[in-house]
Amino acid sequence: MKIHALQRLCASLGIAALAFGLSGCAGNSTAEKNTVTFATGDAEPTCLDPHVGGNFPQALAGNQFLESLFSKNSDGEIIPWLATSAKVASDKLSWTVSLREGVKFQDGTDFNADAVVANVNHMKDPNTKSSTAILAMSKVKQVVPLDAHTVRFDLSEPDGALIESLAQTWTAMESPAGIKRGEEANCAHPYGTGPFQVENWEQKKQITFTRYEGYKSAPADAKNQEGAAKIEKIVWQFIPESSTRLAALKSGQVDVIDSVQPDALAQLEKDSNYGTAVFARPGTTARIELNTRRAPFNDDSVRQAFIKGMDIDPAIKSLYHGTLERSYSILSDSVKFGVQDPDMFTPDTDAANKLLDKAGWTDRDTDGVRMKDGKRLTVSFPLSTNQSIPAEQSLVQQIADQEKKVGFDVKIELLDLSSWYAASGDWTFDAIIAPYSKTSPDVLRTVYSSSAIEPAPSGYHANNTGWSSPELDAVLDQASQEDSDSVRGPLYEKAQRMILDSHTVIPLYGQMVQTAYTKDLAGYRLQPQLGVPTFLDASWK
Repeated sequence: MKIHALQRLCASLGIAALAFGLSGCAGNSTAEKNTVTFATGDAEPTCLDPHVGGNFPQALAGNQFLESLFSKNSDGEIIPWLATSAKVASDKLSWTVSLREGVKFQDGTDFNADAVVANVNHMKDPNTKSSTAILAMSKVKQVVPLDAHTVRFDLSEPDGALIESLAQTWTAMESPAGIKRGEEANCAHPYGTGPFQVENWEQKKQITFTRYEGYKSAPADAKNQEGAAKIEKIVWQFIPESSTRLAALKSGQVDVIDSVQPDALAQLEKDSNYGTAVFARPGTTARIELNTRRAPFNDDSVRQAFIKGMDIDPAIKSLYHGTLERSYSILSDSVKFGVQDPDMFTPDTDAANKLLDKAGWTDRDTDGVRMKDGKRLTVSFPLSTNQSIPAEQSLVQQIADQEKKVGFDVKIELLDLSSWYAASGDWTFDAIIAPYSKTSPDVLRTVYSSSAIEPAPSGYHANNTGWSSPELDAVLDQASQEDSDSVRGPLYEKAQRMILDSHTVIPLYGQMVQTAYTKDLAGYRLQPQLGVPTFLDASWK
């Protein structure tokens, strides 16, 4: 085993290391302890059970100790995980899924057909307060155990995206015995089948995961198919400040960081001491959505004017240092059937002004903000400080400055995640950036169907535009029932055209998972089903 980068750093800094408080330099190195320290800038989960709620911070942490029935490989193809195969019935109203044998949960109980039944029932129970999982399982009427290691998913209508939906951490399998303890106990310490298990959760600080010695259920694309992970422990730290995370990586106090700022990522990519792993999260792109349930964006002319009033491309180039490109699609690059339409988003100040004049916003106050019936043309734009990195916040500020020229007053509000969710749930916003991850183009139905305007049991609604169309619903429903790409592809493309033509969505770029790590850590990767970190293959050089 080679000496870890932290040891080299401490040797070179000597006494100075003590003066600057590099706590990682004292005692054994991370490599000697066979521990990986991961620093995340995402919000700390309020519950480690991803069936409850269902946000991305839960998927990040949950992927260390939970496993799904299926996963995806780097080509986006469904591959086995806890399930070995799936077959759809001729009438498409059921799927028969075969399960791995000999797998146990971390509490010693068996993973089997009864466990799958219990998990799906837990996801679908309104008392679980699920948002993501309950939507993924919306067409599942029941799961029937056919034998100890075979189940049948009975559907209310065909669901071509079901197997893709089962390749997500939010639909991962948990110990039924653990679930029975109740929400509070299971939120604090769920039991999965993954390579690591929850040892301790120090809230506001870190989660400690330790190696699960009984592990034997690697996804088909993992290099380690032999059993337990080589790494003994993961220390999962919550460090919200991007500059602090970067300093911790460079000082050797942590080994991997996420949510890397674009300028830092560009520099680290050129530094031989570090590796970077970047992935476009499947689902939607990061995009601005306009709330049509209230003024001013209940007027299509005003929505079009807002789109024409912004010039996003130069801002992305300057702020993201070539680490990502502008997208004109609603769908992520890691999901099939995305439609790009750059012409729709060509900036045109003259057209924006004419559209606003047409909509009756003809007066201006002393600040240059347009007025109508004594009201200012104000746009409330809340940003989550946990979901929007500083570069994105700067991008929105540049958009606000551009929109001021045509008469919009864009008010940016920086909110913590819970306050942001409250603003979203209460519809107290005019524009919002609300990422949504799903391993299928069926994310379009999840996010833009009329039913998605109504809140899930958790209180969260996926459709932030408030715009609904029976024609769009019909296309999305038809697409969701197809499992042939040749049939569903054109339908999803048609749906995207309809959504873009509503002028309610402004694509920005892919939702990027951007991580950096010390080069002494081998085998670290982002697992393709959601672009989340996995340490199953990891080891110290």
